[in-house]
Amino acid sequence: MLSKDHVVAKLRQEVAAGRPIIGTGAGTGISAKFAERGGADLILIYNSGRFRMAGHGSNAGLLALGDANAIVMEMGEREVLPVVRDTPVIAGVNGTDPTRLMPQFLDSLHRSGFAGVINFPSHGIIDGRWRQSLEATGFGYDREVEMIRIAAEQGLFTMAYVFDADESERMTRAGVDVVVAHMGLTVGGSIGASPDFARTLDDSVELINEIQKAAEAVREDVMVVSHGGPLARPEDLAHVLAHTSTVGFVGASSIERIPVEEPIHDTVAAFKKQPLGPSR
Repeated sequence: MLSKDHVVAKLRQEVAAGRPIIGTGAGTGISAKFAERGGADLILIYNSGRFRMAGHGSNAGLLALGDANAIVMEMGEREVLPVVRDTPVIAGVNGTDPTRLMPQFLDSLHRSGFAGVINFPSHGIIDGRWRQSLEATGFGYDREVEMIRIAAEQGLFTMAYVFDADESERMTRAGVDVVVAHMGLTVGGSIGASPDFARTLDDSVELINEIQKAAEAVREDVMVVSHGGPLARPEDLAHVLAHTSTVGFVGASSIERIPVEEPIHDTVAAFKKQPLGPSR
């Protein structure tokens, strides 16, 4: 098992060398295997990865379609951890799950080989009256903050999806190692968010800077990376890196779904165009 200190040191080495930290979502073992070969610094497993790679939108991970924590444990133990050699694997933990004794569950993740955790699915992406109802009935974002606090105290490497400056401050006070500025559902591909409902890159830069400022006001050594929304391709990340002080990116749909949709389509179409021979 990789220790928190080892993971943090490796990430800081990448930043010191002028290379961005890249975390990649893995909904299948083959995604994890080739993300590692491509140089991923972190591999993250979410329950949404299973739905995403089955052809459904990532928002399926927020619906009542199964036990999110059990799905992640199964994906890790049976699909991803057996094929990843050296890269830290991070578990997406549903911190609002009332059926788990969280300290014991986090310990079981560590013993299974996960190096750390991140809060996913996250209620931070929900707004309006439903969010108010969740917060009022004991299923709020504060439980995700508490999960990260427990994980940090247990010595796990921790990452946190945050959606505004207040959540960034709260997660940093809880001891998180990496704040992930979440810009919403990723745009693009066949089942991604519509650009009409997404922030622009410039709006994202503004929010990311607010999130980073709030985190660093609490603890200067916290690392901040970005995720989601209009950040779907390497050139989008280049724009964010050029206009913020963030040190990396976490991609899921942008790395394991969008890049394979068109090549699979085109490959099948190319096979289909081959004519039958005269001896048929």
